[in-house]
Amino acid sequence: MKIAKVKFIDWDKEYNFSFNGLELKEGDKVVVKTELGLELGDVVGFSDLDDSEYVLESEAGETDENGEQTEKNIIKPILRKAVLRDLEKMVSFDEKKEALEVCRKTKDRHDLPMKFIDVHYSFDGSRVTFAFIADGRIDFRELVKDLTRHFGKTIRLQQIGIRDEAKIMGDVGHCGQRLCCRGHLKNLESITSEMADIQGCAHRGSDRISGVCGRLMCCLAYEQRGYEELVKNLPPIGAKVNVDGKRGIVVGHNPLKQAVKVEFQSDGENGGRVVVEVDLNRHKKQI
Repeated sequence: MKIAKVKFIDWDKEYNFSFNGLELKEGDKVVVKTELGLELGDVVGFSDLDDSEYVLESEAGETDENGEQTEKNIIKPILRKAVLRDLEKMVSFDEKKEALEVCRKTKDRHDLPMKFIDVHYSFDGSRVTFAFIADGRIDFRELVKDLTRHFGKTIRLQQIGIRDEAKIMGDVGHCGQRLCCRGHLKNLESITSEMADIQGCAHRGSDRISGVCGRLMCCLAYEQRGYEELVKNLPPIGAKVNVDGKRGIVVGHNPLKQAVKVEFQSDGENGGRVVVEVDLNRHKKQI
């Protein structure tokens, strides 16, 4: 089953919808009906789903060859491509800014440890969703009641991560360019300390390999696969190797130079150990 992936807000996930006979391309704005009401979103990609697990909404409730209804995930259709009158219904920047200010002042009255980042009005105008960051869980029930009375709409508060804040607010990275997550990077991958280790930059310190969000930089993932391929040619850490007739242990890698750090027993009077970088291009036959 071919489906379109639609995103309504930068800090929310993608949702699957059927084409409904429409010719679509990435970047198209479309109107869809969700479980919460009408929404206007952007087509961000396409995918194929397993027909055994998913069913179109128009076919839901049909029975299989045994006359039994099958339990499948229902895929709703895209209603139409957005037209000018649809775009004109979108809430203005000034209205969003005012709504955020009201929310922040109301939050301050309740003395809640939250930081509100963005606001989203549903296309049908029935809901207002505020995005916030906070450490841990927050009891915001009284806040929601006050906001509901003020706006006269259904209020939703959605907790997002600190990386999403950087994506929304934007900034300039260490490279001098605007943040990747603000531009071409659509999906935020999980960045691990192992990526920094394998690329030999963990020793630089967390400040130099962390982005403005305080998390490890997303660009560490860009060359990770290449480094993993290079490391495959190197003996693993802890392996015992022979170099120029000496027995040593591999204690480090330099994938780009195709070299390893080998620890040898020192021949000096006081014994001890010494670490030497060994170029595999010169000593591969030995190792």
